[in-house]
Amino acid sequence: MFLPSVHAETDQGVLLQFISENPLGILITGIESAQQDFLQCTHIPWVIDLPNETNTAEPPRLRAHIAKQNPQVKAMMDQVDNKPPNVLELDDDVLVLFNAKHNHYVTPKYYTETKPDTGKVVPTWNYSAVQVYGKLSLYYDSKTPEAGAFLAKQLRDLSQHTETSIMGYTGGDRPGPWKVDDAPDRYIELMQRNIVGIEIRVHKVQGKFKMSQEMRPGDREGVVKGFAGLGSETGTAISALVKERGELHDRKKEGAKK
Repeated sequence: MFLPSVHAETDQGVLLQFISENPLGILITGIESAQQDFLQCTHIPWVIDLPNETNTAEPPRLRAHIAKQNPQVKAMMDQVDNKPPNVLELDDDVLVLFNAKHNHYVTPKYYTETKPDTGKVVPTWNYSAVQVYGKLSLYYDSKTPEAGAFLAKQLRDLSQHTETSIMGYTGGDRPGPWKVDDAPDRYIELMQRNIVGIEIRVHKVQGKFKMSQEMRPGDREGVVKGFAGLGSETGTAISALVKERGELHDRKKEGAKK
């Protein structure tokens, strides 16, 4: 990911919160395999485990599950030969990419300061994203105690997170969340046989909010008004982000001068 300083977000708390709010990530691997493509990717919803207050040195971890029949899993399984059936650890790093819900093309017509002045403007695209590097462990046999326990916790934690934070099923005045225990035990057991658990020990998190921060104040204001005028959910969200990120950029710039 290209990370110009004007767009880069370095606050790890902000980046980890971004993942929690945008849990669908793309797992990217490069694995030598006789049968599968070297480069593979899969869209997966993730759960993030943050360091606790008593052990802040412990790195964050990402957890997910994926179908056993997925070619990416088959490439990983090619490395299992002659290894005991418990937990497989890949030698090389993997990459997970998270994108925010809202992104949009930016027309030069929004640059109300520079376009009339010099005409030296071009289109661009506003978006925000976070990428994570880490070591992957694969829990590939649900019959083993390690994988069975991992998958049971993973399924429950993921459904709890998505039902409450994504769907808003929190109970009270809202409907209660769906729970894994609502399904028959035998059914869940059969489902677990057809998936593998994935855990990533995170060692690097990077992210960017490309939201017109580099533009002149008048141009940024034009972008804010332009997106607000679209009258759509995405337009409203991008307008607010451009305003927020522009103000943050200006504060940092002023602070650097002092």
